[in-house]
Amino acid sequence: MPEHFHVRLAKQRFVFSAAHFITYDGNVCERLHGHNYHVVAEIAGALDENQYVVDFIAVRDALQKIVDALDHHMLLPTKHTLISVETTEQEVEVRFEERRWIFPLADCVLLPVENTTAELLARYIGGRLQNALEQRTGWRPENLTIEVDECDGQWGVWRMSNSK
Repeated sequence: MPEHFHVRLAKQRFVFSAAHFITYDGNVCERLHGHNYHVVAEIAGALDENQYVVDFIAVRDALQKIVDALDHHMLLPTKHTLISVETTEQEVEVRFEERRWIFPLADCVLLPVENTTAELLARYIGGRLQNALEQRTGWRPENLTIEVDECDGQWGVWRMSNSK
Protein backbone atom coordinates (compact mmCIF):
# COMPACT_ATOMS: atom_id res chain seq x y z
CA MET A 1 0.00 0.00 0.00
CA PRO A 2 1.50 3.36 -0.98
CA GLU A 3 2.12 6.02 1.63
CA HIS A 4 -0.51 8.67 2.23
CA PHE A 5 0.06 12.13 3.69
CA HIS A 6 -2.33 14.85 4.68
CA VAL A 7 -2.38 17.96 6.82
CA ARG A 8 -5.30 18.92 9.00
CA LEU A 9 -5.98 22.38 10.41
CA ALA A 10 -8.55 22.48 13.20
CA LYS A 11 -7.84 25.64 15.14
CA GLN A 12 -10.20 27.25 17.63
CA ARG A 13 -9.88 30.50 15.73
CA PHE A 14 -11.45 29.02 12.57
CA VAL A 15 -14.89 30.00 13.81
CA PHE A 16 -17.46 32.43 12.49
CA SER A 17 -20.80 33.56 13.83
CA ALA A 18 -23.45 34.11 11.21
CA ALA A 19 -27.19 34.20 10.67
CA HIS A 20 -29.05 32.19 8.05
CA PHE A 21 -32.17 30.23 7.29
CA ILE A 22 -32.71 27.25 5.02
CA THR A 23 -35.62 25.68 3.24
CA TYR A 24 -36.45 21.99 3.27
CA ASP A 25 -39.24 19.61 2.29
CA GLY A 26 -40.05 21.80 -0.69
CA ASN A 27 -41.67 24.85 0.82
CA VAL A 28 -40.77 24.85 4.52
CA CYS A 29 -38.60 27.80 5.49
CA GLU A 30 -36.83 28.01 8.83
CA ARG A 31 -36.94 31.11 10.96
CA LEU A 32 -33.92 33.36 10.84
CA HIS A 33 -31.34 32.13 13.36
CA GLY A 34 -27.59 31.95 13.89
CA HIS A 35 -24.74 29.60 14.63
CA ASN A 36 -21.16 29.68 15.77
CA TYR A 37 -19.69 27.71 12.88
CA HIS A 38 -16.38 25.85 13.29
CA VAL A 39 -14.28 25.00 10.24
CA VAL A 40 -11.69 22.27 9.73
CA ALA A 41 -9.57 21.81 6.60
CA GLU A 42 -7.68 18.71 5.52
CA ILE A 43 -5.44 18.58 2.47
CA ALA A 44 -3.96 15.33 1.16
CA GLY A 45 -1.20 14.89 -1.36
CA ALA A 46 2.36 13.95 -2.09
CA LEU A 47 5.21 15.54 -0.22
CA ASP A 48 6.90 18.41 -2.03
CA GLU A 49 10.60 19.34 -2.11
CA ASN A 50 10.24 20.65 1.47
CA GLN A 51 8.85 17.28 2.57
CA TYR A 52 5.40 18.57 3.39
CA VAL A 53 2.04 18.44 1.62
CA VAL A 54 1.48 22.19 1.89
CA ASP A 55 2.76 24.99 4.05
CA PHE A 56 0.63 25.17 7.21
CA ILE A 57 1.01 28.95 7.30
CA ALA A 58 -0.36 29.39 3.77
CA VAL A 59 -3.43 27.29 4.61
CA ARG A 60 -3.90 28.94 8.00
CA ASP A 61 -3.77 32.47 6.62
CA ALA A 62 -6.00 31.73 3.62
CA LEU A 63 -8.61 29.91 5.68
CA GLN A 64 -8.61 32.65 8.31
CA LYS A 65 -9.42 35.29 5.67
CA ILE A 66 -12.31 33.21 4.35
CA VAL A 67 -13.72 32.63 7.84
CA ASP A 68 -13.30 36.31 8.76
CA ALA A 69 -15.23 37.38 5.66
CA LEU A 70 -18.23 35.29 6.81
CA ASP A 71 -18.09 36.33 10.47
CA HIS A 72 -20.99 38.39 11.84
CA HIS A 73 -22.93 38.45 8.57
CA MET A 74 -26.26 37.30 7.22
CA LEU A 75 -25.59 34.41 4.81
CA LEU A 76 -27.92 34.42 1.81
CA PRO A 77 -28.17 31.92 -1.07
CA THR A 78 -28.26 33.45 -4.55
CA LYS A 79 -29.00 30.21 -6.44
CA HIS A 80 -32.09 29.10 -4.52
CA THR A 81 -35.08 28.46 -6.78
CA LEU A 82 -37.66 29.75 -4.25
CA ILE A 83 -35.72 32.48 -2.44
CA SER A 84 -35.40 35.78 -4.26
CA VAL A 85 -32.40 37.95 -3.36
CA GLU A 86 -32.43 41.48 -4.80
CA THR A 87 -29.80 44.12 -4.02
CA THR A 88 -29.66 47.89 -4.20
CA GLU A 89 -26.69 50.08 -3.34
CA GLN A 90 -27.53 49.87 0.37
CA GLU A 91 -29.97 47.00 0.99
CA VAL A 92 -30.77 43.40 0.26
CA GLU A 93 -34.39 42.37 -0.10
CA VAL A 94 -35.07 38.68 0.40
CA ARG A 95 -38.39 36.99 -0.36
CA PHE A 96 -39.73 33.51 0.19
CA GLU A 97 -43.41 33.08 -0.64
CA GLU A 98 -45.21 35.65 1.54
CA ARG A 99 -42.23 36.34 3.77
CA ARG A 100 -39.94 39.33 3.22
CA TRP A 101 -36.75 40.51 4.90
CA ILE A 102 -34.68 43.67 4.36
CA PHE A 103 -31.01 43.69 5.42
CA PRO A 104 -28.25 46.28 5.10
CA LEU A 105 -26.07 45.19 2.18
CA ALA A 106 -22.90 45.57 4.27
CA ASP A 107 -24.27 43.01 6.75
CA CYS A 108 -24.79 40.30 4.13
CA VAL A 109 -22.69 37.77 2.29
CA LEU A 110 -24.37 36.69 -0.93
CA LEU A 111 -23.29 33.13 -1.56
CA PRO A 112 -23.45 31.33 -4.92
CA VAL A 113 -25.23 28.34 -3.35
CA GLU A 114 -28.68 26.78 -3.54
CA ASN A 115 -29.22 26.79 0.24
CA THR A 116 -27.09 27.86 3.20
CA THR A 117 -26.68 24.36 4.60
CA ALA A 118 -23.50 23.31 6.38
CA GLU A 119 -22.67 21.04 3.43
CA LEU A 120 -22.88 23.84 0.89
CA LEU A 121 -21.02 26.24 3.17
CA ALA A 122 -18.24 23.64 3.31
CA ARG A 123 -18.17 23.47 -0.51
CA TYR A 124 -18.08 27.26 -0.76
CA ILE A 125 -15.23 27.53 1.76
CA GLY A 126 -13.36 24.72 0.00
CA GLY A 127 -13.57 26.43 -3.38
CA ARG A 128 -12.39 29.70 -1.91
CA LEU A 129 -9.51 27.93 -0.14
CA GLN A 130 -8.40 26.20 -3.36
CA ASN A 131 -8.37 29.52 -5.21
CA ALA A 132 -6.57 31.36 -2.39
CA LEU A 133 -3.83 28.73 -2.16
CA GLU A 134 -3.34 28.70 -5.91
CA GLN A 135 -3.05 32.48 -5.91
CA ARG A 136 -0.61 32.55 -2.99
CA THR A 137 1.54 29.50 -3.77
CA GLY A 138 0.88 28.63 -7.41
CA TRP A 139 -0.36 25.23 -6.19
CA ARG A 140 -3.98 24.08 -6.14
CA PRO A 141 -4.95 21.23 -3.79
CA GLU A 142 -6.35 18.22 -5.59
CA ASN A 143 -7.55 16.45 -2.44
CA LEU A 144 -9.36 18.69 -0.02
CA THR A 145 -11.86 18.12 2.75
CA ILE A 146 -13.69 20.93 4.51
CA GLU A 147 -15.83 20.26 7.58
CA VAL A 148 -18.29 22.82 8.93
CA ASP A 149 -19.80 22.28 12.37
CA GLU A 150 -22.90 24.38 12.83
CA CYS A 151 -24.04 23.22 16.23
CA ASP A 152 -21.57 21.36 18.47
CA GLY A 153 -21.40 18.07 16.61
CA GLN A 154 -23.60 18.66 13.56
CA TRP A 155 -21.10 18.60 10.70
CA GLY A 156 -21.50 19.24 7.00
CA VAL A 157 -18.54 17.80 5.09
CA TRP A 158 -17.36 18.45 1.53
CA ARG A 159 -14.63 16.32 0.02
CA MET A 160 -13.05 16.90 -3.35
CA SER A 161 -10.55 14.52 -4.87
CA ASN A 162 -8.93 14.75 -8.28
CA SER A 163 -6.26 12.17 -7.54
CA LYS A 164 -5.35 9.73 -10.24
